[in-house]
Amino acid sequence: MADEPSLLGVFAHPDDESLAAGGVLARHAAAGARTAVVTATWAAGTVRAAELAEALRVLGAGRPRLLGYADARVPESAPGEPRLCDAPLDEAVRRLVAHIRAFRPRVLVTHDAYGGPTGHPDHVHTHRITVLAAGAAGLGQLYPDAGVPWRPSALYLATYPESAVAALGDLPWARKAVHSVPDEEITATVDVSPWLEHKVEAVLAHRSEVERGALPGLVAALPGELRERLFATEWFIRHDLAPAAGRQRQLTAC
Repeated sequence: MADEPSLLGVFAHPDDESLAAGGVLARHAAAGARTAVVTATWAAGTVRAAELAEALRVLGAGRPRLLGYADARVPESAPGEPRLCDAPLDEAVRRLVAHIRAFRPRVLVTHDAYGGPTGHPDHVHTHRITVLAAGAAGLGQLYPDAGVPWRPSALYLATYPESAVAALGDLPWARKAVHSVPDEEITATVDVSPWLEHKVEAVLAHRSEVERGALPGLVAALPGELRERLFATEWFIRHDLAPAAGRQRQLTAC
């Protein structure tokens, strides 16, 4: 299994997986890789969890895997559970470690440190949890009840380069502050145009968000040419997680 292509996405809300990395998920699934998504908020049995299941079916990413916390702005998204940002950090990391060890991915994908263009606090906190869990999952003495240790080889952060921000001017939400990174920090630029139809279908599967005019609703209203210009490329920053075999380096401040 160590050499088998496999990708696990970790995102804050149902629809983030489709918007941030839907093309990459569909591309890997089409190539025969194992793909899956962990969603930090919303509980099983809710409308948005059901919509997530449909989106993941379209992307070939299996069943929903939920950490079960509440959306920061929708307490009823997970009755009886704390908001993601209020949950004990150690427990949130343990829950995600259990998913990583169970799925055993070679690659993890999550939000960047800004939480993507919008900077939603749940996105930012999901980034923090994933970075911690990516390291902890391979350490056997951490969370020994969460499964057999597993170390992914790389963590990719879904992000947006400064040079692409101008294209967002066509979207109403982009009139607010948009977080982006210098172009030289981008380490993977992926043309997902062959899978754009799957990506858009997955975005639109989040029907409650379409109906309330959130970002999936804006995607639904865009003409095809503009959809392709805005969503046919996905950008990532890579962080290597696996240690370099047989090498030790001197720590020096000079």
